Amino acid sequence: MPRLRRPAALRLADVPRQPWYPALSTAMIAAVAIVEITMAHLTSPTVVVTAAAAVVPLAWRHRRPWLAAAATAAALINFLVQPALLLCVGLAGATGLYATARNRLLPPAVLTATGIGAAVLVNLGHLALGAYNLDGARPELGAEGSLSYFAESFVLACAITATVVLADSARSREQHRRERDAAQRRLVALERRAAAAAERARIARELHDIVAHTVSVIAVQAEMHRHTIPDLSADARDGFQSIATSARDSLAELRSLVDVLREKDGTAATTPQPTLADLTALLKAHRAAGGTVEPVTTGPRPRVTAAVGLAAYRIVQEALTNIRRHAPGAHATCRIDYAPRHIRVHVANTAPSRPPACRPGNSHGYGLDGMRERATLLGGHLDWYPTSDGGFVVTALLPVTAPDAAVRAFHPTSSRPARSAGSAASRPSRTLDHWGARPPAGRCGP
Repeated sequence: MPRLRRPAALRLADVPRQPWYPALSTAMIAAVAIVEITMAHLTSPTVVVTAAAAVVPLAWRHRRPWLAAAATAAALINFLVQPALLLCVGLAGATGLYATARNRLLPPAVLTATGIGAAVLVNLGHLALGAYNLDGARPELGAEGSLSYFAESFVLACAITATVVLADSARSREQHRRERDAAQRRLVALERRAAAAAERARIARELHDIVAHTVSVIAVQAEMHRHTIPDLSADARDGFQSIATSARDSLAELRSLVDVLREKDGTAATTPQPTLADLTALLKAHRAAGGTVEPVTTGPRPRVTAAVGLAAYRIVQEALTNIRRHAPGAHATCRIDYAPRHIRVHVANTAPSRPPACRPGNSHGYGLDGMRERATLLGGHLDWYPTSDGGFVVTALLPVTAPDAAVRAFHPTSSRPARSAGSAASRPSRTLDHWGARPPAGRCGP
């Protein structure tokens, strides 16, 4: 879509705000001064120095507003000493006075009164220096030769007042424009937050009405079958109990997620998040679900940020979930290597002893992609690959500390306490195919 071209009047109004404008305008006034000095054949050092002092500082009037006031004073002094550079001094004085008023170095009324008083003093100086030939008469209106004196005073007073008023009006318009733009940005931000809140509320409703309901049914049915099926073996009873426990843990996490999605004031619920200390319970839940896992830990555990601990836990949780889903009966090894600056997570499994018991269909899960995104956001990396004996390996390298943005991404409220013992290891999650590629239609999927 082509950009709309702004009107010429608006484009011209933006010129004085350009960074190159002070230097360009100063160069133009300097050129006028050189022409006037050359044409008038002025050689007085005082005139040349005061003209330079009135013109050169204007190049920095935006960055150093007090230089504009100094340039205005130098222009008045030059006009007092030699009222010959009228155009140059007028442009320099008006530009300096405008910049002084625009930057509000003095209140407009005080600046106007000061400017008019200085102009009157300059005219009195002209009278004292004999710039006006009044033939000994007092400078009163009606006296011979006094018209130019009073006219000059009146013109200077009007010019100073008009310059200050224009500069203050421009400042007011600029301030109003900035306030309007800031209000518009705040309005856009509010609309975006409202849209995001509405989307979060919609997702929360879907999770509550569909996912949470389904998991609740699983928990209820598992508990019911423990008591209604006759002659149930101890292993089967323990299996139903494990299903019910995992379903209840999943419901607790879903409720926490729904609370986060429904937050309105940026303060989420204080439901605890899992950490590295909960890996033991996670491995225990994996064994209770029928899997076998051997934990291996090397090195002393360093102090890690909450985001790193949660990411390591989720990576192990996702890897064990994939093993139970895609490699039933396989033996798993969970190795955690602690180092002063990083943590290495290594989860491997042998070949499955039986085919996975899942329904055929399309799989579009994102478990491995999600693990990789977690690791990348923390400044680490994650990889996975099959082994020659039919197994599978997931490895991740995470830094001990993580950027603040990563902490906020994984923790809507970073002050949540550590998670109590327990697990949702059997929580269903949408994952990629066990070999790291999306399975074709007809393959078993989540």
